Amino acid sequence: MSDTPKTDPHDEAVDGTEQPFLEHLLELRSRILRSLIAVAILFMPMYYFANELFELVARPLLERLPAGAGMIATQVASPFLTPFKLALFAAVAIGIPFLLNQLWGFIAPGLYRKEKRFAVPVLVSSTILFYAGMAFSYFLVMPLVFAFFTQVAPDGVSIMTDINHYLNFILKMFLAFGLAFEIPIVTTLLALTGLASADGMAKKRPYVIIGCFVVGMLLTPPDVISQLLLALPTWLLFELGVVLARLIERKPKQAAED
Repeated sequence: MSDTPKTDPHDEAVDGTEQPFLEHLLELRSRILRSLIAVAILFMPMYYFANELFELVARPLLERLPAGAGMIATQVASPFLTPFKLALFAAVAIGIPFLLNQLWGFIAPGLYRKEKRFAVPVLVSSTILFYAGMAFSYFLVMPLVFAFFTQVAPDGVSIMTDINHYLNFILKMFLAFGLAFEIPIVTTLLALTGLASADGMAKKRPYVIIGCFVVGMLLTPPDVISQLLLALPTWLLFELGVVLARLIERKPKQAAED
């Protein structure tokens, strides 16, 4: 009886199929064009409701401004460019599932069956976590940060935030918290690929904690509240990722024992 391990027919087909470089470029161009078209289609309704969308995004600040205070536009083109930028960001954010689907369609033919098995859950969970990070920033972090900023203003100082600067600020916050919430995915991938073990990641915990606070200092406004609100969830998400990594490592051991 032969001890040679059986090779999956799908994996053999992947190894035996090699597309020319030009075909890869054509496929990539097709995927990019579809993604751009999807973003353009989503952009149209987003731009039509751009003013209402900006009011929604500005609500965490407007609700905490003193009575009679508002936002201003210090540049001539800001009333047009700021809603335009927000509508474009919203179109990309809403279209992330489709964009990831196009990415998956491009890389899937070159993946083995085992890689495909965990790639789809990773793509789905990373999308959900990114949206969760944005929601966490909007509903919890921004109200606390803006309440702090408006309360510490010196007497006699009128708070009048420029709409373009405000949009840049919140987009930075959305991206920072969206990416921070991807940490469990990163740690899971490290465990799945064998690049790092759960014990190895746990031993680096002190460096990770320091890194969380450094990143919180760099990506958030210069106040303690927003820095803590980014650093602490990032650290907790790292701990969650270590737990998931231990579960992943435990399954092969149990299978070997059985």
